[in-house]
Amino acid sequence: MKIAISGKSGCGNTSCSRLVADRLGIKFINYTFRNMAEEKGLKLEELAILAQKDDSYDIFVDEKQKEFASEGNCVVGSRLAIWLIEDADLKVFLTAPVEIRAERIHKREGGSYEEVLQKTIERDRKDTERFKHIYNIDNNNYSHADIIIDTILYPPEWIADAIVERAKLML
Repeated sequence: MKIAISGKSGCGNTSCSRLVADRLGIKFINYTFRNMAEEKGLKLEELAILAQKDDSYDIFVDEKQKEFASEGNCVVGSRLAIWLIEDADLKVFLTAPVEIRAERIHKREGGSYEEVLQKTIERDRKDTERFKHIYNIDNNNYSHADIIIDTILYPPEWIADAIVERAKLML
């Protein structure tokens, strides 16, 4: 079984993906720029600057996730999982208003809420541009997802349970 879970920053896709993988007893895949930076001995900020000028960093991260997912029995949690893991048995998109996502990021990382909100808006814009440029993917069109869950309405545990129940129906 392969489950792909996507959502924009602050939607809870990493938390929910990890919970789903734990509940199903399968592998959790979330290879990110943070992992790549660590492997290359760079600070995340340094890698982010390099990636702004060179699409190969995004492509490497995405190919690595696809490679890990090819082994099966996994939950892939990433911004593009529902688009890149084409053979996923279940595709889930998590959503929430930008203000709520910024509030969650603010609680997690600190700083000024207004600054976090502006950075989140800017990140969304840059992500959308990058994904269109590299893959011709519109991450604002997630209509092909099997399930779309507004994470403002439910706690992560409930969301994970709902995804697990849907996945079990597919077994």
